[in-house]
Amino acid sequence: MVTILALGAALAYGVADFLGGAVSRRATALQALLWCVPVGFVVVLTAALIDGGAPTATSLTWGFAAGIAGGTGLITFYGALARGPMSVVAPVSALAAAVLPVGAGVLRGERLSTTVIAGVLLCLVAIGMVSMERDKPDQDKPDQDGPDREPAKGRLTDSGPLMAALSGICFGVFFTILAAAGESGGLWPIVGSRVGNLAVVLVAVLFTLRVRGGTLGPRVSGRTLIGLALLSGTLDAGANVLFVFSTQHGMLSLAAVLTSLYPAITVLLARIAYSERLRVVQQVGLAVAATGVVLVTAG
Repeated sequence: MVTILALGAALAYGVADFLGGAVSRRATALQALLWCVPVGFVVVLTAALIDGGAPTATSLTWGFAAGIAGGTGLITFYGALARGPMSVVAPVSALAAAVLPVGAGVLRGERLSTTVIAGVLLCLVAIGMVSMERDKPDQDKPDQDGPDREPAKGRLTDSGPLMAALSGICFGVFFTILAAAGESGGLWPIVGSRVGNLAVVLVAVLFTLRVRGGTLGPRVSGRTLIGLALLSGTLDAGANVLFVFSTQHGMLSLAAVLTSLYPAITVLLARIAYSERLRVVQQVGLAVAATGVVLVTAG
């Protein structure tokens, strides 16, 4: 059961990230999240009411804490998707996100076989390989972001892989806290986490508008773009539900690594939509990542 639920979460996350990244490229990360996060809250609230059970202060508090980490990860991740190739950003984030829950699972007493440990180590190696970008713009790669998108200037926030790694760490914290909170709180911790997501997004909006005196950038407009944003938020929330269910039916470490398969969906959709091409070292890195996940699953 844990395998089916975790792979279902991976599928939902993969499609949601592709759609969210597509919206962010035409608007901004914050503008996209202003649509995705609220609709996600409605989805998880409905699921929690259907699932039954009463919310507790503990479950909501831990969920809110998880949501703070998850919301920070979402902002960073969507920004990374807007700056770097999805086929690079998604695997880096997912693999970074898988490491912390595996470590937490070990501390909780989950025993990992030699095969699983080898798989985790391969995943760490893959992060470095997939993150290797060219020092100058790749002239052979089609323009993904439109004619007005400028190349990165060397700042941390302009590096897709580095931002992806940071988002992965945030997601790892999110998964770990959410799994712990979800053991006795049903789906209500996810509701709390969505409130935390909303809080982070609103703080980011206020910071951008008032402290930095900037703007939120192009709006999400048009039926198609709005529809993609709403679908992304719905699928992301659904993936959260499936992930919590998977941790309730099996080991956190196994559920987290299986869920980290979602980049395969994102990469496939990105190659179809944007014709994204990878360097040889990045292709090898993805193969190493796939091998690592297979070893973890087999172990």
